[in-house]
Amino acid sequence: MRHVTHGIRTPHISRLAGIATLVVAAAFTGTGTALAHSTGASAVDQKVDGVMVVAGNSCSWTNASTSAVPPNALTVDRTTINAPGGNLACGGGIAATLNNNPAFTFDEAAGTARTDLIDITGRQSFISCRYKATGIVWDRDATSGKYVNRAFTAAKASGSFLCPGSVTTPAGDASMLFH
Repeated sequence: MRHVTHGIRTPHISRLAGIATLVVAAAFTGTGTALAHSTGASAVDQKVDGVMVVAGNSCSWTNASTSAVPPNALTVDRTTINAPGGNLACGGGIAATLNNNPAFTFDEAAGTARTDLIDITGRQSFISCRYKATGIVWDRDATSGKYVNRAFTAAKASGSFLCPGSVTTPAGDASMLFH
């Protein structure tokens, strides 16, 4: 049996946990970057793209469906992010799944958005880690209209004993673009 030191595994586990947290944040709280639209936008315009970077690896998706357009309160449909209906993909050998439909509320005057809950599972090899983050705040970039995350911590909900008990996502590591 080959000996593998704990130090070698830790970067992979931390990266997995971080990606899971970012995916959650960016996907709907995610899990992001959003472009505000008028309330008269059509259903075709009710989409969101998301990007998150963790330990040098990127997770992203495009054209996930939303229940409305900003600044109206909305939810993001996880089935349009996760495969097979969506195109969520991560680098670094990590797979992620969004477990809930995140709800967003917007404060146009403050230029912020809030996500109620992001529940995501990240997998790498045989290790699976599930994390939940609540009350995530996003700031709208005045130039691009994207919403970018403030720093937040996600708590481990379940998974391998190798998964960290919590992971912190730095500000700016996730963004969402509503269109």
